[in-house]
Amino acid sequence: MSYGSTVVLDGVDLEIPRGQVVALLGPNGAGKTTTVEILEGFRRPSDGEVEVLGVDPAHAPEEWRSRVGVVLQSWRDHGTWRVSDLLQVMGSYYVAYGTREVPRPWDTAELLDRVGLADHAGQRIDRLSGGQRRRLDVAVGLVGRPELLFLDEPTTGLDPAGRRDVHDLVADLADLDTTILLTTHDLGEAEKVADRLLILAGGRIVADGSPDELRLQLSRSSEVRLRDLTTGEVSVHAEPDPTAYLTDVLHRRRGEVQVLEVRAASLEDVYLDIVRRAEAGEDLSALTSLEAMTR
Repeated sequence: MSYGSTVVLDGVDLEIPRGQVVALLGPNGAGKTTTVEILEGFRRPSDGEVEVLGVDPAHAPEEWRSRVGVVLQSWRDHGTWRVSDLLQVMGSYYVAYGTREVPRPWDTAELLDRVGLADHAGQRIDRLSGGQRRRLDVAVGLVGRPELLFLDEPTTGLDPAGRRDVHDLVADLADLDTTILLTTHDLGEAEKVADRLLILAGGRIVADGSPDELRLQLSRSSEVRLRDLTTGEVSVHAEPDPTAYLTDVLHRRRGEVQVLEVRAASLEDVYLDIVRRAEAGEDLSALTSLEAMTR
């Protein structure tokens, strides 16, 4: 994807199987929003091929759109509407225009309960708090029981209880064989809800794998903290093989040191390292192949 002479996406290549929950990560300006908008059919790529649910999104018919749910970061709604009224009207479109053999749209009361808005069904939308409006955004995206759901920063503005509700809902949708692509800046959220992480930097995918695979295969070292039993001094060591290091140091300094902590690299550590290397121009093409990562 290019805007004039500026290349925003360059050779993005991915395939997402049905039922997978995928988190798209990347720094600001990496091309996450552009990628998702192309997949949703809201933007046409400058070149290349795109197929979502067997159709080019840029030329998809209404029937295709009835199979897709979209939760934007924000959207303009009718503030004077009641919460339940909006969802009932949105659900009626799927009943009228959906042609696929799928379960009927969510029952309004059940859906409101699932997103934590059961006590606000009769409330005007413009009187909801920011977190409550975000829950309504998610409900609107879910009302047609989509096969594929796009979630753009789904828990923005939610308190911890609200984030947990959305995470549980994402897990339930995965059990229903719903494919989910979400963007998030919350690495803890990505690790909790996603089967697979795609890290986008410099307009291309620079890492692709499960949270555990990326953390274990791409982390360069673990942090080992030791205390000298004589002086009380604490030292921190970055070690690619903490087991070998501890075996050696405890043998050489028997009775002299105490192991305080061995901390494996976190997903955040790995993410920041990958982005830094990508922005420095390192060739990270091998990181998009799990087979290559294990070699």
